[in-house]
Amino acid sequence: MTVMLHTRRSILQGSAYGIGGIALATILKEQNLLATSEQATARHFDLKPKAPHGFGQAKAMISMFMQGGPSHMDLFDPKPELTRYDGKDFPGEVKYDDAAGASRECMGSPWKFKQYGQSGMDVSELLPHFSGIVDDVTLIRSMQTGVNNHGQSIYALLNGQVTGGRPTLGSWLTYGLGSENHDLPAYVALTDPRGLPVLGVDNWSNGWLPSLYQGTVIRPKEPRIPNLDAPLSLKGDAQARYLNFVQRLNKEHLEARPGEADLEARIQSFELAARMQTAAKEALDIDQESAATKKLYGLDNPAAAEFGTRCLIARRLVERGVRCVSLFTGNQTWDNHQNIRTLLPAACTYVDQGAAALVFDLKQRGLLDTTIVHWGGEMGRLPVIQNRSGSKDRTTVGRDHNTYGFSMWVAGGGFKAGHIHGATDDFGHHAVKDVVNHYDYHATLLHLFGLDAKKLSYKRNGSEQVLVDNPQARVVSEILA
Repeated sequence: MTVMLHTRRSILQGSAYGIGGIALATILKEQNLLATSEQATARHFDLKPKAPHGFGQAKAMISMFMQGGPSHMDLFDPKPELTRYDGKDFPGEVKYDDAAGASRECMGSPWKFKQYGQSGMDVSELLPHFSGIVDDVTLIRSMQTGVNNHGQSIYALLNGQVTGGRPTLGSWLTYGLGSENHDLPAYVALTDPRGLPVLGVDNWSNGWLPSLYQGTVIRPKEPRIPNLDAPLSLKGDAQARYLNFVQRLNKEHLEARPGEADLEARIQSFELAARMQTAAKEALDIDQESAATKKLYGLDNPAAAEFGTRCLIARRLVERGVRCVSLFTGNQTWDNHQNIRTLLPAACTYVDQGAAALVFDLKQRGLLDTTIVHWGGEMGRLPVIQNRSGSKDRTTVGRDHNTYGFSMWVAGGGFKAGHIHGATDDFGHHAVKDVVNHYDYHATLLHLFGLDAKKLSYKRNGSEQVLVDNPQARVVSEILA
């Protein structure tokens, strides 16, 4: 009879999972991720396509978030009364954010407006490309968040509250509807090469939803997704066999630990990463596009090429079934407290052509009807001068924050085309007609996706959590087609 002697090392090497499995179990225990008996009956999470609660025209969303606060009275909301008061004291109360640099001196817009399209929409000379798509968009002139700081207002528009730690809109959409593409992330964030947006990764956070629903960052420069290519030693059949083996181990490991949502999400993320090696390369390869399409997006214009490239990538992603794509401008690009006469035109030139091209291109490809396009920031600006600093001219002045009334536009997915909604007062300070709060905006978006704001919920700590929890929230039916 042969006697088998086993050392501690041989036992570990011969076990189903080896040292890796034991290490993983230890990590899970330390992070309190091992399932309890109650968790063993927990729900299963994945990114498979899911039916909405009801009819929804929208299937995907592209959000172009202009962080910092584009000046609405200089771009979308002309104010003749403000121009008449130019240089005079503001006739009322002003809610400043930065009292130290504040003044009461009114500043009419230094830029000219014209009416465009059948809708007769007023557009500033700073947005020549947007003027060509006005009959495809709804311009909302009466947005409000009511919290006059960047962080809180960004949170309000992204996750429904003025505090962090909650899932963003993109996470809610992918949680509720899944993805139409098995080989690409359901939710993608396209960042600016000039820097991350304010609040960083909070802009695409899954909050307390399973990590499967977090946004996947695609970098602004090549390689946009690092490590897509397998090392030479693993290319081809070798990698396929290795991944199949790892997948089998992961499956066995998960089956022994039912209800571990985070573990399940990690495994699904690893599997998605492997599938992305081919799918992501193809989706991000804009060389496949025609010369005419590249010119449409401004890729031949150095001042517009970067943002235009990301807009083109966004179109290619939703074309392939990605549910939600968020584009961000650099940190505080639109926060023009000073030098608005030079900084605002530069910010407009950077995004105007790509944003307009995206709407036009989606429409000509038959995708705009099912794709919501959003353009806007977390606030607007005040009608008075900020930071004159004693100078007699206005070459260095700017405008302070204003979240009490500002503009943004939406297109496609069931929104009206060529429509202007709401109004601010004669000076552009407060929304005074048909106000749209951030929670109304979210309720309206969910409705267009066929999702009921009350039914789209996630049970956490014994209570149902939702994106829209304000009892006064309403679907803004006036802006729906």
